[in-house]
Amino acid sequence: MAAAGCAERVRDRELLGRMNFHGAGSSKALCLPFMVAGQQVGYVPQAVASCLQQYPAVFSMPRGDEAPTCVELSMQLVSYEPRTAAVQGVLKELRSQQALPCLKEWREEVMYVMPCFCDTPLFSMECAATPLLGVKCYGASLNGYTWRNGQMYMWLARRAPNKPTYPGLLDNLAAGGITSGLGVRETLVKECQEEACIPTSLATLAKAAGTISYTYEDAHGGIHAECRFVFDLELPEDFVPQVGDGEVQEFYLCSLEQVKEAIGSSDFKPNRAMVVLDFLIRHSYIQPDEEPHYAELVEGLHRAL
Repeated sequence: MAAAGCAERVRDRELLGRMNFHGAGSSKALCLPFMVAGQQVGYVPQAVASCLQQYPAVFSMPRGDEAPTCVELSMQLVSYEPRTAAVQGVLKELRSQQALPCLKEWREEVMYVMPCFCDTPLFSMECAATPLLGVKCYGASLNGYTWRNGQMYMWLARRAPNKPTYPGLLDNLAAGGITSGLGVRETLVKECQEEACIPTSLATLAKAAGTISYTYEDAHGGIHAECRFVFDLELPEDFVPQVGDGEVQEFYLCSLEQVKEAIGSSDFKPNRAMVVLDFLIRHSYIQPDEEPHYAELVEGLHRAL
């Protein structure tokens, strides 16, 4: 057991290391700041910046002595609607050119773009394209748990094999991005109904439990800067989630020992494993006297975006 516990600790630290774009070894220094109305809202990888050079009426690239200093949304686009239309037009053209892999995941869902969650949105853009500009995205995730014979268990979902990202991996009971026009709890309730058939009367009992935040690079060089609003929901002992919209293929009821093992494995979607790690810390299933890297784990769950 001691050896297994040590292995879990190493894997948890490795997980948080992979989700830290601002740490050593990332491509952050090679990316260009993305500016809108004088405010930085993201990071643009070099390969994406090269594609955006085709559209100087929408994206400009002020130069320093030898190279561009940033990618800037045209100052001629002065409000939400024209910015949204212009950016979506560019993205649709790039999609038709099949120039960038993430655009194959186009969902016809849009997210607000703003410097911070409390700010007025500057424009909206297709969800699947957000890694191209490294803009901050927000979502809601649910830790669904129950008690049996005095022991806590957690419900986990396995993603459908046809999901465009992380197919077949373990996931939270319900989770999803906050799209334009929806609130945080509204998003959570919607995802609970759609993915796990949790009725509204039960989903609304979920308790807000804070946030986690992280930034990571995907295999195609996209940058994912994300903040997730975390909720905990104690489910009745006899409640069994059901597959809803097809984004999940199966649900499992797991002991917390099984959960601790799973989140350190390659079988769990990395950012959702962080949601569960946060749950285990908050509910004292990981203790500072037993985990020498406790402070490091907590810090790693709350990175500045």
